[in-house]
Amino acid sequence: MPKYLLKAAYGPDGVSGVMKEGGTGRRDAVEKLVANLGGSLESFHFAFGDVDAYVIVDLPDNKTAAAVALTVNANTAVGVETIVLMTPEEVDEATKTSVDYRAPGA
Repeated sequence: MPKYLLKAAYGPDGVSGVMKEGGTGRRDAVEKLVANLGGSLESFHFAFGDVDAYVIVDLPDNKTAAAVALTVNANTAVGVETIVLMTPEEVDEATKTSVDYRAPGA
């Protein structure tokens, strides 16, 4: 199952929500969301800086990951950036794929 890194940045309403329900409440909500879509939560970590939480999830496909991102980003409480993660074996497969490419100006 494809793996994704979700980088979440909370707006003021999102911070208020975390203050109200706690960090475990947010983790549990994300775990339920991905489970309802046929996925699973691997890890959820809060952080300092521009990104408030780093979340790694397994989701069935890119369509499902896009649906999560669109739904979450449709509100102002939290914004999410979705990053597709690849295994070393997937990169090995990519290196064996022939691509017909011409560089600009070449």
